[in-house]
Amino acid sequence: MNAQTGSHSHASASKRLNRLAWLLDSAIRLPGGFRVGLDGIIGLVPGIGDLVGAAMSSYIVVEAARLKAPFRVLARMGLNVLIELVVGIVPIFGDIFDFAFKANLRNMRILNEYLNKNA
Repeated sequence: MNAQTGSHSHASASKRLNRLAWLLDSAIRLPGGFRVGLDGIIGLVPGIGDLVGAAMSSYIVVEAARLKAPFRVLARMGLNVLIELVVGIVPIFGDIFDFAFKANLRNMRILNEYLNKNA
């Protein structure tokens, strides 16, 4: 794979993952302009909701690993997913936190910074 193909591959993966992060964290506009996503809504389901959300969020981290992101990038991204999972388990407060923290958008900022520096 030449540098241009790798760069194009990274750009298309980044675009796809940015779309997924948006869907999970900000796709639905609420009155007042606040945005929520499917991750927060699924997290409202007692018991399994936060685990399903963490699994979906982990997909972005797995894709970052496939893009050869270094351990420090993957660790920061994994920590964001873990924080959202652990705090999200707390009834009511955790659900509010899930809507506000937006781990997937945070993780895409981290990944995009890495990809842009190493393009």
